[in-house]
Amino acid sequence: MSDTSTSDTVNKVTFELASPEALLVSTTADMVVVPGAEGDFGVLPGHAPFISEVRPGVIDVYQADRIEERVFVASGFAEVNEQGCTVLSNEAYPVDDLDRGDVQERLSAAQADLTDADSDHERDAAEKEIILCTAMLEAIG
Repeated sequence: MSDTSTSDTVNKVTFELASPEALLVSTTADMVVVPGAEGDFGVLPGHAPFISEVRPGVIDVYQADRIEERVFVASGFAEVNEQGCTVLSNEAYPVDDLDRGDVQERLSAAQADLTDADSDHERDAAEKEIILCTAMLEAIG
């Protein structure tokens, strides 16, 4: 007699999302889609190992053919191996927790910072914040 719970976990991807402060997500899934620097990539059981930079966007965690969980990440790194995927990010939020008004205010402040920037460093920081806020607004829909 076979143990279906064991066979079910063998056909799943282990997914963890961590920040410096805490483990934010730890689950198994049928597939995880991550916003990589070179484009979105899907992770399935037995995936070939690689490491990717993560760009601002949404990680989708699939159970069967539906998205079970959506998490916005600002940036970070993803490590993929045959067992699963681990994403390390300094800033991550469940998409449902993002507030359009707050993100719009943050975007307006970043645009003002870009206009007022006196140095390349200030311009770069403002441009990164604008990219981040734009990605957040796209995630909200």
